[in-house]
Amino acid sequence: MEQNQIQQKKTSFPGIIISALRGGSGKTISSVGITAALVKRGKIIAPFKKGPDYIDAGWLALAADRQCYNLDTFLIQKETILKSFFCYSQASDLAVIEGNRGLYDSIDRDGKTSTAELAKLLDLPVILCIDGTKTTRTMAAVVLGCQRFDPDVRIRGVILNRVAGKRHENNLRTCIEHYCRIPVLGAIPKLRKQAFPERHMGLVPTPEHAWAKTSISTIAAVISKHLDLDGILAVARSAGDVASKEQPAREEQRVEVADRNNASSTPPSDVCVEKYIVVGDAPKIGIIRDSSFQFYYPENLEALEAAGAELIFTSPLTETAVPPVDALYIGGGFPETHAKQLADNITYRNQIRDLAEKGLPIYAECGGLMYLGERLLLDEDTYAMVGLFPLVFDLHKRPQGHGYTIISVDHENPFFEVGTEIRGHEFHYSKAIEYRGSMDLLAFKVQRGAGLIDGRDGICRKKVLATYTHIHSLGTPLWAKSMVENAVSYRKTQP
Repeated sequence: MEQNQIQQKKTSFPGIIISALRGGSGKTISSVGITAALVKRGKIIAPFKKGPDYIDAGWLALAADRQCYNLDTFLIQKETILKSFFCYSQASDLAVIEGNRGLYDSIDRDGKTSTAELAKLLDLPVILCIDGTKTTRTMAAVVLGCQRFDPDVRIRGVILNRVAGKRHENNLRTCIEHYCRIPVLGAIPKLRKQAFPERHMGLVPTPEHAWAKTSISTIAAVISKHLDLDGILAVARSAGDVASKEQPAREEQRVEVADRNNASSTPPSDVCVEKYIVVGDAPKIGIIRDSSFQFYYPENLEALEAAGAELIFTSPLTETAVPPVDALYIGGGFPETHAKQLADNITYRNQIRDLAEKGLPIYAECGGLMYLGERLLLDEDTYAMVGLFPLVFDLHKRPQGHGYTIISVDHENPFFEVGTEIRGHEFHYSKAIEYRGSMDLLAFKVQRGAGLIDGRDGICRKKVLATYTHIHSLGTPLWAKSMVENAVSYRKTQP
């Protein structure tokens, strides 16, 4: 299909990037709190998360009462980042982007994948969260160093966190404002009550507790009391002009799955996702989503819909049978926290195994991979899983895979062509301690990352592919199309 030539123009949009000197300095508390507090003021906030993360994004989405989208320059090309940012910022008053790690932390010496790189790409001002514990004037030198390290990064304000009292706050504020010539936009005291308990390396996922909205309200009240929201809004309005690549309306692409008359749902903006024409009834793709399997990028689900699918949500925690579907997508999560419930639902487990044997396309990531194995070992207990793959997993106190991944597809599989290179990420405390299958069943060679076994990942059986690597549909755009095509092919085989 011929595409109209992409036109480049300058566009500005109010927004801020919340960053810090390191992880654990208060970025998430500040980002979530600012978002929630501004929403209470009647502002419409477009939340974003920089870096591969589902949990922080879930809290931001809850605070904004709308989906939080990902902006990651390792997973997604910069041109696509720009397009996504402007598309998903539409119909909002300003964007709030939570960075990851420290402002300049990156995968190489030149700053690739850093929050600073994203700030320059979007030309957005940065507000720096500072952990003030046991420091005063020295912190002014640190902030000044961040300003001078890359003058193109526009650090426009500071939020103090964990201040010990008014005198401590005043000392930090006076030094930073005098030497760095930027405002201190407020100071969050040491919080006596932990409203956001941590699990592993992130906050507890919002679906896991009913008090999530109460926590949001609590932190919004703290932020409203201790931060200068008007000053933060002023910083957001100082956003510069960004070279955005806009693409005019174009013909929808046609795939063999044929014309769709009624879409199940539409993304926030028709410009944000590339739609395909689907003929006949939309194929049904089941999404196992609950507090065990909750890690899905909203872009991935929207991409499936745009490719022609109707999404059917299901859960082995609340249902005894898989609904009628033409394919299944099992995301990541923490199946270990509900291992007994998953094991006890024998009917659901057996049905997945039977459907897989009949050729149902299934794509599984991380927690989904664990669920499709034989057993999950937790301390002294053993829990039966689906049993589709001859894999036994256990859990460790330290991450067994953490960070960006690069995998090359070198074996036949249902979803990716041989020769494809995929960028993704992994984060798991589980490890395969037993595998009785052939290495020929593993479709991916791991170039970067831990993978599943001996530098391999992506275990296959019939139309099932399960992997530790999480992908993002904007960085791997053919994945959704392949899912739908597999679903349509399976439907044709059914009576």
